[in-house]
Amino acid sequence: MRDIVLGEFFGTMILILLGSGVVANVSLNKSGQKGGGSIQITIAWGLAVMIPACIFGSLTGAHFNPALTIALALNGSIEWASVPFYILGQIPGAFCGAVLVYILYKDHYDATSDNPELVRGTFCTAPSIPNTFRNLLSEIIGTFVLVFAIIGFGNVDGAGMAGVDKIFVYGLIVSIGMSLGGLTGYAINPARDLGPRIAFAVLPFKNKTDPNWGYAWIPVVGPIIGAIIAVIVYNFIF
Repeated sequence: MRDIVLGEFFGTMILILLGSGVVANVSLNKSGQKGGGSIQITIAWGLAVMIPACIFGSLTGAHFNPALTIALALNGSIEWASVPFYILGQIPGAFCGAVLVYILYKDHYDATSDNPELVRGTFCTAPSIPNTFRNLLSEIIGTFVLVFAIIGFGNVDGAGMAGVDKIFVYGLIVSIGMSLGGLTGYAINPARDLGPRIAFAVLPFKNKTDPNWGYAWIPVVGPIIGAIIAVIVYNFIF
């Protein structure tokens, strides 16, 4: 269980360091890559998942996502008793990854203090148009696609050879982001949103806005619902 906690902690920390890092990199004032845009962000998030997956895949299965962990337990791929240990690594790892982004970009956050919502957006997700039902549905469907595809691809003989499964996950994350990312920022992962949101809430910023806790339940509950539905539908079909 120690290996699970440490592997998921450091894997999720790297994921958020690279994922939230690219958002900060292309968004914050004075950054050398400011204006890189959504294409750079989406591609980088795919890489942010793939890189730690390659490092920690053989150790923990490289979930980095409580919704995926719950889905794999429901599917019988892992023991339910191990689920708390995965999550114990994932959320603190996401928190620490966000803190590293803050430390690295501290001067740039200060230079962007006139736009506190943009600063918050480098840590956690928010809907482009607030609508509780459709925002929740977006996270449910995005995570459904993620988990359904991961489970399906995991059952293909030889999929794990030479890292093919990791490349597939990279393409999957990029595809979901490019197709659905403009709706809610496609958290599709409770740890990815909750850990950095907590970090934003406790870190010192100039002209700080609120962490938007009223929305925070959607990127937690939506992915879990989507993951559970994905397992039920997959098992019904196959």
